[in-house]
Amino acid sequence: MTEKFPFQKILNLVCGEQIMQSKICEILGIEFPLLAFSHCRDVVVAVSKAGGMGVFGAVNLPPDRLEEELNWIDDHIDGKPYGIDLIVPNKYEGKGKEVKSEDIIRAVPQEHKTFANSILESHDIEVEETDEVRKGTIQFGRNLSEEGAETTLEVAMNHPIKLIANALGVPPKIMLDLGKKHNIAVAALVGAKEHAIKQVEAGVDILVVAGGEAGGHCGDVSTMVLVPEVYNAVKKIKDVPILAAGGITTGSQMAAAMTMGADGAWCGSVWLTTSEAETNPVVKEKMLAASSRDTVRSRSRTGKFSRQLRSPWTDAWENEGPEPLPMPLQSLVSEPALNKIDKLSQGGHEGAKQLATYWVGQGVGLMNHSLSAGTVVQNFKEDFAEALERLNNYFE
Repeated sequence: MTEKFPFQKILNLVCGEQIMQSKICEILGIEFPLLAFSHCRDVVVAVSKAGGMGVFGAVNLPPDRLEEELNWIDDHIDGKPYGIDLIVPNKYEGKGKEVKSEDIIRAVPQEHKTFANSILESHDIEVEETDEVRKGTIQFGRNLSEEGAETTLEVAMNHPIKLIANALGVPPKIMLDLGKKHNIAVAALVGAKEHAIKQVEAGVDILVVAGGEAGGHCGDVSTMVLVPEVYNAVKKIKDVPILAAGGITTGSQMAAAMTMGADGAWCGSVWLTTSEAETNPVVKEKMLAASSRDTVRSRSRTGKFSRQLRSPWTDAWENEGPEPLPMPLQSLVSEPALNKIDKLSQGGHEGAKQLATYWVGQGVGLMNHSLSAGTVVQNFKEDFAEALERLNNYFE
């Protein structure tokens, strides 16, 4: 009979009295291999202080704003490790070209602008031509380029970050080079086995293996299938640690992923309903009431497939809308309208409240209570320990 691993020992191991023997913990210097992607600096700080690691989403910020946010994090995180996340895709409209803001805006077809306006009008929202507003969205497009990423990295390297994560492709050479120079781990998000192999061959330090359940940009293979598929493929090439992502909102899911080859978990959606999150309160309430089937994977927001909360806005694009434009042009259609919806919904506009949406994964069906980010981390630890104890019970 196999000796059981006592529950209290498991709990002590994952709740801070010892650092878990995970390659992720060793590389990043954290107690518990749970990483939190968030655009909210308060969430980043809370998760890192609770023993995990916050990763700040930087893609939408110009350099001066990023400097402000990272300074704030440095002042509040008590020296705990944190990272930043960028999006530098291998393919997007205008890559490698010097394009003016006016030219990018002119490249958006009137058909798409008219359709977006028609959705607003059908929900009693006054429409204005928003080319001036679209100029504010251009920063997202600039930050997608290698040049934009270089500017962001110049800012970030002046701060004590421990991780740089890149989505939608192999990180640019400068990211990999700076990571090695400054001893900062470079992670890459992947949604397919072949993408993972390319990332390993390029020299990334950590793979974030995101299944189709994930919020935001995602592939179409489930986490349950993708994690072992990638693990088995890359172990033949190099020992690169894996963070499982996609629909993970509990410690038991994290434990399951680690039995399949992951070394920890990367979560984004679960932080959106925390008390620290800056999520639109209208959307937050929708998420707390949503089931796992209340999301849709669509190209209508950014031009690449991303999972978001279903609403009449997403339904209209899926059922009647024109073919979404390539990244970043589709964002110039969707973001001005969605920003307006966001503001009006918070002011009580009924039509805007119906349309309001945001990125979120299928794990939203498990996000039924608004808790602090620190409490979410603690719940992950305890649920992880209980899952290991349940597994150990099979060896009695």
